[in-house]
Amino acid sequence: MESNKKYWKGLEEYNNTPDFVKNNKNEFAEPLPIEDVLNEAGLSTVTPRRDFLKALGFGLGAVTLAACQSTPLKKSIPYLVKPEEVTPGIPNFYTSSFNGQSILVKTREGRPIKIEPNPNAGQFNCGTDARAQASVLDLYDVSKLKAPATVKGGQVEETTWAKIDSFVKGELAKAQAGGKKIRIVSSTVNSPSTNAVIAAFAAKYPAAKLVQYDAVSYTGIIQANQNSFGKAVLPKYNFDKADLIVSFSADFLGTWISGEEFTSQYTANRNYKSLENKKMSRHIQFESGMSLTGTNADTRVPVKLSEEGPALIALYNAITGASLPGGTLGNNTTADKVIKLAAKELLQNKGKGLVVCGSNDVSTQILVNAINAAIGSYGTTIDLDNASHLYAGNDAEFNGLVAEMGRGEVGAVLFLNSNPAYDAANAKAFTDALTKVPAKISFSDRADETATLCDVIAINHNYLESWGDANAYEGYYSIVQPTINPVFNSRQAEESLLTWADAPVKDYYQFVRSNWEAKVLPAAGLKWNDVLEKGVVTLAAKTPVAYGFTLSLDAVATSISTSSKALVKGGDQLELQVYENVPMRDGKNANNAFLQELPDPVSKVTWDNFVALAPKTAEKFKVKEFDVVTVKGANGYSVDLPVLIQPGQAQGTASIALGYGRSKAGKAGNDVGKNAFPFVSFVNGTMQYASNVSITPTGGFYELAQTQTHHSFEGRAVIKEATFKEFLKNPGAGNEKGEHKDYDLWDQYEKPGNNWVMAIDLNACTGCGSCIVACNVENNIPVVGRDEVRRRREMHWIRIDRYYSYETPTGDVTKEKEIAKLEDLDHVSVVHQPMLCQHCDHAPCETVCPVLATVHSSDGLNHMAYNRCVGTRYCANNCPYKVRRFNWFNYWNDSRFDNYLNNEFTQLVLNPDVTTRSRGVMEKCSMCIQRIQGGKLQAKMEKRPLKDGDIKMACQEACSANAIIFGDSNDPNSEVSKALRSERIYYVLEEINVKPGIGYMTKIRNTDTKVQA
Repeated sequence: MESNKKYWKGLEEYNNTPDFVKNNKNEFAEPLPIEDVLNEAGLSTVTPRRDFLKALGFGLGAVTLAACQSTPLKKSIPYLVKPEEVTPGIPNFYTSSFNGQSILVKTREGRPIKIEPNPNAGQFNCGTDARAQASVLDLYDVSKLKAPATVKGGQVEETTWAKIDSFVKGELAKAQAGGKKIRIVSSTVNSPSTNAVIAAFAAKYPAAKLVQYDAVSYTGIIQANQNSFGKAVLPKYNFDKADLIVSFSADFLGTWISGEEFTSQYTANRNYKSLENKKMSRHIQFESGMSLTGTNADTRVPVKLSEEGPALIALYNAITGASLPGGTLGNNTTADKVIKLAAKELLQNKGKGLVVCGSNDVSTQILVNAINAAIGSYGTTIDLDNASHLYAGNDAEFNGLVAEMGRGEVGAVLFLNSNPAYDAANAKAFTDALTKVPAKISFSDRADETATLCDVIAINHNYLESWGDANAYEGYYSIVQPTINPVFNSRQAEESLLTWADAPVKDYYQFVRSNWEAKVLPAAGLKWNDVLEKGVVTLAAKTPVAYGFTLSLDAVATSISTSSKALVKGGDQLELQVYENVPMRDGKNANNAFLQELPDPVSKVTWDNFVALAPKTAEKFKVKEFDVVTVKGANGYSVDLPVLIQPGQAQGTASIALGYGRSKAGKAGNDVGKNAFPFVSFVNGTMQYASNVSITPTGGFYELAQTQTHHSFEGRAVIKEATFKEFLKNPGAGNEKGEHKDYDLWDQYEKPGNNWVMAIDLNACTGCGSCIVACNVENNIPVVGRDEVRRRREMHWIRIDRYYSYETPTGDVTKEKEIAKLEDLDHVSVVHQPMLCQHCDHAPCETVCPVLATVHSSDGLNHMAYNRCVGTRYCANNCPYKVRRFNWFNYWNDSRFDNYLNNEFTQLVLNPDVTTRSRGVMEKCSMCIQRIQGGKLQAKMEKRPLKDGDIKMACQEACSANAIIFGDSNDPNSEVSKALRSERIYYVLEEINVKPGIGYMTKIRNTDTKVQA
């Protein structure tokens, strides 16, 4: 029996609004603007359909001419002496490291163009996140400074390195001689060589000290571990060893500590291989705003920010039998019921449970430590002995620095990979104190918010131009090596510090190598060249120890209760959570257009942040979606933001994403969204991300650029799911197929060679979006910008559809008239589904193309011949999956898109193996045909048959969850063949008999439906 559960992409579809009905009936949001295509007029020009029909004869010819325009002539100079390692047309791969994660950098003719995970990384080979994939674009960012600079009166002027060195040395000597302090302000430094450089710098200038602060802090966890166990460390969490995970506002699959690593661990106990072994972990999430992790939870319970502390106290009491005060959840009966259930199950899973919390409050984290000690997590799911070094910022130290500067005690301050004028909790106090520092030096690569307040900007290399290293975990080291010569006249920050310290070795390459040969390589028994080749060194791990908790929790409970009560204001006050979202994180990469256009996994918003409200909360304040409201904090800071009505948001709360509102990021990042960092406060020694705000409607309206309902399946079933309990009884649960006759209009053909197909495991896909950015970079997919996304013209070849569904204690809600009667949308569940060209064997797009631009290959792929396409868009009309994209403009080379990618320098990121498509043509997923051909050629050169795994798609390699499996179905032993034999496999819209080449596995939730609502 098929499920009758109702799925919907967004509230407009859910409420069936008139605008949604109107737009949904049109295949395209707007007709083809012929005049606009020809005369390069403004983007607002629209040609009515009637005029389009009048000009049809001329119009098709015009689009044909536009699609067939000649390739621009470029003069080239051949190599006079070809570098030995460079062969034109053949990629080179170099090991490097991004944010502590070992990667491979693909270069073509000396240009880095793609990031891949390093297969030598062992347990840390866990895909790449969206930031890593997009990072190649930062190398070619035209907003960066081209040379070192001085800043006078806010004006930035280029200068020479000799003048920079003379000025800085003089100021440092003056500060040292005058008894003033010298401070290096940096985000977490986990590079052994950088720390050695800072030590050498401090030896020359004893007044120097490193102050580490992170824009989004984890000081609370580090200090709690110091208080509880005497170890000031961030633990290594082992989600793969946890049978039961209980999370309180920790977005561990998204932005909390190490999302891609935790995703790889988490899905190992939930993917199709685990399910075949009848094993699946269970995940319960308590949170106020809907996070990426919350969308993947088996049971998600909305709680207010003020209820998070009491919920933890209630959990501790239920586990230990203690009676700490403050564990009352008031009217939240659902949370109370689930807390009792979670306590019972955690005790049943001693040593196999894990409780995590996203709070940065020390007392809250101490209580979490006590809970984990009570359920035996230490030594199994939590490892304090092989600690993480990803975050080591100290909030109190940074706050003390601001006070020191304000008192005039600091003679020189240097900023390394930090921008406190933008992201400090009290940026005004910081900038006011900074004016009292005589010498201010920034290592930024651009004139950002902090750099423009400094005296000089000693521009740093991009990591792809640098030597360096990282020590992300105890005993785990990765190397950073340059993949291109410095593009501009920059100098590595470490080399600048060595120069100013008059160190005997100023060449940073030699410094890194000597440091490794002295301190790391002997213990590993390796040579320097071995490290360059493998990229990582892993020393023997320490044996994790089980730690006991013996402290009194009375003061902790009192502190938690006091903080919780402070958030309960009532009246027109809302509890505000500021958080990192997946695309923008803390805003350091705000000028990266690939990230700005990546839809947020939950809201599907691009190019903006917003204030998220629950439907009932919005109703209370009499605001509708996209209404602009003023959000005002207790400190007087206010911003005007559009409202997004978010199902699953806890009533009485609001959420705003950090990382937006940059004013000096660059062309793409400036003035995008509003800055939420001033809502962060410094309380009890740490940064707190929860506060109270009031919201006031302004009467304004601002349409967010969303992608969530740009396509509709007209109510047809595209998602299939079942519970783990049902799956254990019947592996095909939720995948029952109704009886119907098949009528075939197509001839059948043999595929004697390869038959390329794909399987996607909905249980593994978390919806993070890394695959989207990987596909963009690999296939030269352009960014179109906010206005074009609003017009539903985004160009992504793969999208991740996010479906909401709703359950009540009496069963699923399935009918529109029943949905209309629901009182709130607190308890929604979410499914993420990657959707790309299905490469149908009976492809309906192929039969309607008048010029045979889209055809089927003998190995099962649907091809596009771009130079044939005349832009009729018939294929898109006929595609039931809505995965074909029309090039309304030549986005890569149109002056109106100058903020994103329209310059020759940025276009160095283009993959030469994939043609850039021009305006007037259709494009869609090619199943990375260039990678298929490359794999075949490599096997041919090695005189061997093609092996399973030789060819991997860009989206597949980036996926931390291994949710995407590609291969040859003619090979019965291939991984994809095995996956497609699963009883969970179904094909989207298979009832229309287009015979798609991508199979999906049903979504399985390990849940007890009795506690869902």
